[in-house]
Amino acid sequence: MSVETVLQRATPTWRRALPGQLLGILSDGSAIGLLALSMWLITRSGAQPPILHLTFAIVGVRALAIGRAAFRYAERLSSHDAALAQLSQLRAETFTALVPRVPGAIESSRRGEILATFVDDVDQLQDHPLRVRQPLIVSLTVTALTILVIAIASPVAAAILTVVLLLSVLVGATLSKRIAGRSDRELAAARSALTDALLDRFASAGVLHAFGALGAQRARIADAEAHLTRVQLTRTRAAGLTGAIVALGAGIASVAILLVAAPGAGTAFTAPVFAAIVVVPAAVFDVFAQVFAALTARRTVAASAERVSHLTDGALPTEIPVDPVDPVDPVHDATAPISGRLAVPSAVPGVPLVEVTDLSVAHPGGKTVVSGLSFSLRPAELLVVTGDSGAGKSTLALALSRFLDYRGSYRLGGIEAREFTGAAVRGFVGLCEQQPHLFNTDIRQNLKFAREDASDEELLSVLERVGLGEWVRERGGLDAMVGERGTLVSGGQMQRISLARVILADFPVVVLDEPTAGVDQLLADKLLVDLVGAIPDDRAVILITHTGLPDEIRVSARLEL
Repeated sequence: MSVETVLQRATPTWRRALPGQLLGILSDGSAIGLLALSMWLITRSGAQPPILHLTFAIVGVRALAIGRAAFRYAERLSSHDAALAQLSQLRAETFTALVPRVPGAIESSRRGEILATFVDDVDQLQDHPLRVRQPLIVSLTVTALTILVIAIASPVAAAILTVVLLLSVLVGATLSKRIAGRSDRELAAARSALTDALLDRFASAGVLHAFGALGAQRARIADAEAHLTRVQLTRTRAAGLTGAIVALGAGIASVAILLVAAPGAGTAFTAPVFAAIVVVPAAVFDVFAQVFAALTARRTVAASAERVSHLTDGALPTEIPVDPVDPVDPVHDATAPISGRLAVPSAVPGVPLVEVTDLSVAHPGGKTVVSGLSFSLRPAELLVVTGDSGAGKSTLALALSRFLDYRGSYRLGGIEAREFTGAAVRGFVGLCEQQPHLFNTDIRQNLKFAREDASDEELLSVLERVGLGEWVRERGGLDAMVGERGTLVSGGQMQRISLARVILADFPVVVLDEPTAGVDQLLADKLLVDLVGAIPDDRAVILITHTGLPDEIRVSARLEL
């Protein structure tokens, strides 16, 4: 996604944005009308006319006062609803764009930068419709309409107001850009630096403590926080300066109109109308101040959009697979339904579930680590893949899951894997990673990521199958928490929960990538027996390991890398 594409996707359609813009125009128009009509009413009342002559103004003042608040409330509801709905779609599209880039395409970026981009920068993009686009449309429309109305009564006053407005925006925008332009662009980077420092502190607390580096890390966090504070203070000073320019411009316009248009009072227009014309610039500049805020927000939003675009729009290395185009819909949209061979592969009687011929795999930008690999797997067969560290075992697992591309042939149900999308392949081949991720929630939700409609009985049954039934009951059931990244469970329990998710998802092919990594050697054999035994008999299993296998495990074929 380019910067403009990112901004476009962050902007609601005109049908969703239009109600909020109209309500904003009515609200700001009511504010200006309230001030002008109030001044007219005060001035006209000084002549002590019959009360009936003032009734329309009294009612109008009340109506505009209520309308200003009511329209503003409705505008906030409408515009934020549209922006937040669009933001949720943008998050999904950004995540979809990130998926094929993991692993390999964004390994040069730090975790904090990626997290800040996906969270803070994407959230910042909601300011584009809320604090850039809508304020510009509303303020410029209301200002233009107000100047037009003033021109009907006094063209000179309208000309003065227009000139002062243009001079104010020129001076204010120039000074704001000079003072805070760099800070606006640095804001996203400063946030990501602080996020990265905090992530290192909490994710590596044990290592930092063991090597006595906690103090240095705290200093790094303090420096990142101080830098972010300086950036925000600079932006605040610029906002204060533009506010002063707005107030000064309003005063200059009112005084200029008072001096220039005063001779026409009582002849060209009545005194109450003249009073309203003199006081209106204060309200106009208050509305026009949104332009300064929008220009400042535009720089910040553009910087965030550039970071999102950089992370999601860079050219993919040739080793990263690209999804095929749907033949039914050549203009492929990743969010649109797919059909034909782009659907999930299916098992075909008499045909191997997995068939690999002369397979070669390389990491992005690296050398080929797997080459000349051939094997086939049918239901109820177990292939054991062994090899030294760095031999390419995990690389093979990533290729089988279509996170990495391959050369040679890799067929699922008799059809080449390249003819399916990556998501479709991952709906057929389930991967139990070497370090499975557990979310900081309860066991129930960690399992329901695999199958959302699974009942508690099904969840308990699959936990029993993987050998965690008694453990779950001792922990108090499915509501037991697992902690951030599974800190409240052991390595073996983490692998069992990961396998439970794979079983729930009903993958025909299961890949176990080093399931005993990080598990005590005395428990590794039992864990392997339990994991392999828990997988239904009609599945094909690929077990990647660097250790020997217990005699209880029946192996169909072995492969040495």
